[in-house]
Amino acid sequence: MPTGLSAEQQAVFDLIEGTRGHVFVTGRAGTGKSTLLGHLAWHSEKQLVVCAPTGVAALNVGGQTVHSLFKLPIGVIADRDLDDDPALRKLLGAIDTVVIDEVSMVNADLLDAVDRRLRAARQRNEPFGGVQVVLFGDPFQLAPVPGDVDERAYFADNYRSMWFFDAKVWEQAELTVVELREIHRQQDDEFRAMLNAVRHNKVTAEIAGRLNGAGARPVPSEAPITLATRNDSVNRINARALAALPGKNKVAKAEINGEFGGRAFPAEESLDLKPGAHVMFLRNDPDQRWVNGSIGVVTRIRNSVVVDLGGEEHEVFPVSWERHRYNYSAATKKLTREVVAEFIQFPLRLAWAVTIHKSQGQTYDSAVVDLGNRVFSAGQTYVALSRLTTLEGLYLTRPLAPQDIIVDRDVIRFMTSAPRMRLSEPTPR
Repeated sequence: MPTGLSAEQQAVFDLIEGTRGHVFVTGRAGTGKSTLLGHLAWHSEKQLVVCAPTGVAALNVGGQTVHSLFKLPIGVIADRDLDDDPALRKLLGAIDTVVIDEVSMVNADLLDAVDRRLRAARQRNEPFGGVQVVLFGDPFQLAPVPGDVDERAYFADNYRSMWFFDAKVWEQAELTVVELREIHRQQDDEFRAMLNAVRHNKVTAEIAGRLNGAGARPVPSEAPITLATRNDSVNRINARALAALPGKNKVAKAEINGEFGGRAFPAEESLDLKPGAHVMFLRNDPDQRWVNGSIGVVTRIRNSVVVDLGGEEHEVFPVSWERHRYNYSAATKKLTREVVAEFIQFPLRLAWAVTIHKSQGQTYDSAVVDLGNRVFSAGQTYVALSRLTTLEGLYLTRPLAPQDIIVDRDVIRFMTSAPRMRLSEPTPR
């Protein structure tokens, strides 16, 4: 029976499923990390839990946040006492595998706290209490968020870097890096090579010239989505474009049941729309009429929203995002997932512009990349450029400069020195 995985993805699934080793699944943008993670979550025969560093990321993978799953305090944890929790002890005692998505945003201190929590709960003084840990992410794209001055000083004194790969637990455990290499997003070899050069900070004058030459073309009158570094730029572009359309805004308020924790909502709490609005879908359609990231134009608004997608109209209804919590059933001796909160809203966002951060994981045929006055975080330029399927779809508001390509030195150190599992060569697509 077909699995929907490529041969390469299947090999990684088999590695995770057939061993108890700790694995870091990484790869360039568009290599299908999310597809593999989703398949693992649904098809693993292990007692498996999925978590992520942020609320929205956890919703997207149908899991919990790292902090809520392991009942860890916010901020630097260091050697703080962790409260004993009998229910948590039973839950963690039943786990075979912990999967952490977007692990590049998990700092070393938090990963060491996960290790400590698992050892204590399972009463086994070995890394992660004997649980297999599987990490997904790309440190070339997303970095851990630095804390205040005191937190940064703590990391400087206690860790080689903030990154998850410098957690102390790796002094006792081996983490094997598996890098997916088959790119599903871009088919053009030259553009793939350019993106790889941006990823590794190896952009030559010739590559910069090709990117800037392509990006300098005039933006068409029906402008594609803008990817910008700053929230205020995105909000300004979307508000101005919506206001320019005739008629009054129609407002869709989200229905929120249960406790979401803060304002980590997967869509707008209050969504303003008009006919003519450019929108982006925030969920895959079960009937495969659109995918997360598809761009369309609103044509009519009633109880539903009708969206023109590539010349075909589709009626869109509100959908539910569910926040889950893992529990342990003493009767079945198995892990269960229960829904503890629900967010119901149209799976749409205004999409004349979106932040580069929120474009993470999306695919666009064309986009205007607005890097503003400067790029302020490592990997930002790579994330923006690698959303595109072709070089012909790239428009730049200004030429790329050398200072726009920022790669963290700690990431290069880790990615060039960590033990690797070689996968067989992917079959050409």
